[in-house]
Formats: sequence, structure tokens, C-alpha cells
Amino acid sequence: MLELRPSCEHCAKALPPASLEACICSYECTFCAACVEKVLGNVCPNCGGGFAPRPIRPVRNWKGDNCLSKDPAGTQVRHRPVDSAVQRASRLRSCTCRRTSDEAPRQRSATVNRTADMTGATVRTVFQKVHSLR
Repeated sequence: MLELRPSCEHCAKALPPASLEACICSYECTFCAACVEKVLGNVCPNCGGGFAPRPIRPVRNWKGDNCLSKDPAGTQVRHRPVDSAVQRASRLRSCTCRRTSDEAPRQRSATVNRTADMTGATVRTVFQKVHSLR
């Protein structure tokens, strides 16, 4: 059962159960859409995974007691602000083919194009070259 945490872990913005702005990773780390996009670059600072919109638990009992009144949202606030510089460095190291806002547009498209058609040892060579550019 999803915990439906009540707020963004970075900026502490309230994210009620029906919020369309709530995003979660596979471990249920919860952030608002603005922080996911602008601060985190769609990379969870806790696990390194990506984010998806948090599902909305129905308020009404439509079927089998699967509703908010039966399984209420969590109340424990987890406020752990992210260090932007550390997060930016983490995103850059995470994958050579992941597009990040910190890369120059020409480098980004060249990186994606070079790695798209390659496998094995060639990818390792490109990986080493890309990391030497940074």
C-alpha cells in the first residue's frame, strides 16, 4: 500500500492525497513536480531512480474498501532538502546517455548519437571519452 506522504521532501510543499503535483520514485520518495524538474532533474537523490506521477487514491469507496477512508494518507513529514550541487554532480555521473540540463546542447546530442548504435567495448570507449570531456 502506498504511503501517500504529505509533503515534498525537498521544499516541504503540501502534497495532499489528490495532488497532481506529487511525484514518487520506486521507493516512494515523494517530491513535488517543480522540484523533480528544476532541482532533481528526474533523478531521485536517495536511490538514483526516476520519478513517476503519484497515483491518486479514490476518496469514495467504489469497490472492496479500496479508498482513502479505509487506507488513509501518511502523516509523517520527511523534510530532507537536497544540495543542488551534489545532485547536479550525481546526475552527470549517473549515465552517459541520460540527457541532463548541465550538458551543452552539442555535447548532449553527440553523446546520445554516438552511444545509440554501439555495444560492448565501443560503448566503454565512448563512456571514457565523454567523461574526459567534463
